[in-house]
Amino acid sequence: MRKMKQSSPIRTRSSLPSSRRVSVRRRGDLPASAHQHRGNGLAIGRAFDAPEVWHEPSDEHQKSPSGSLRVVIEVPGKNYIHPVTAEDVHERVLQLPEVYRQRLDVVQLSRMTRKRRLFPCYGLQWGTAVYLYPIEESLEELYVQTPRPAQRIETEMFGGRWVQDGNLWRLIWTTDTIRDFYLNNVLIHEIGHINDSRNTSFRKRERFADWFAVEYGYRASRGR
Repeated sequence: MRKMKQSSPIRTRSSLPSSRRVSVRRRGDLPASAHQHRGNGLAIGRAFDAPEVWHEPSDEHQKSPSGSLRVVIEVPGKNYIHPVTAEDVHERVLQLPEVYRQRLDVVQLSRMTRKRRLFPCYGLQWGTAVYLYPIEESLEELYVQTPRPAQRIETEMFGGRWVQDGNLWRLIWTTDTIRDFYLNNVLIHEIGHINDSRNTSFRKRERFADWFAVEYGYRASRGR
């Protein structure tokens, strides 16, 4: 599962550990993983979890030879947008080697909720499904802490721009850069978790998904 961002968004009120991602084991054959958390608060257990539609893994005999990826779209919520479309997701997934597409059943573009705003993240993996969460319509994320060097490097690789605003920091995207970030980083990282059937520890799962995102996301999208 991917590390959580230490830099906290101005709206975050809970308190999270320093890692950038959180692993919570649910039903299914693989642990869930939340991607790119922007706060420093950790929700443990279903009592805090924002409501979500958890898609059960499909039986192998129910799948078509093409894999039949299903993309579910929810209304993002007031002042939020989905950075990618269903067509974007289908096209990007088809660019992966077939062996890495076989276990992916569903990609859901989920809605923003009041509870989820307290524990914001870009994406999440559970079983054979990936959930991508909306971003602020302004394409600006506001942080109350200085971004970590690794955080800046990763976001700037995809065109994110950090601007200091007094004691605050703004992470500014464009329509193209946030789409690139979601398709070639967030989505691919979560698919990496689906394909990691060997590692069980937090650090090893994160290390594998980080490698997978760079190899099959960033480098592949840049033709390297």
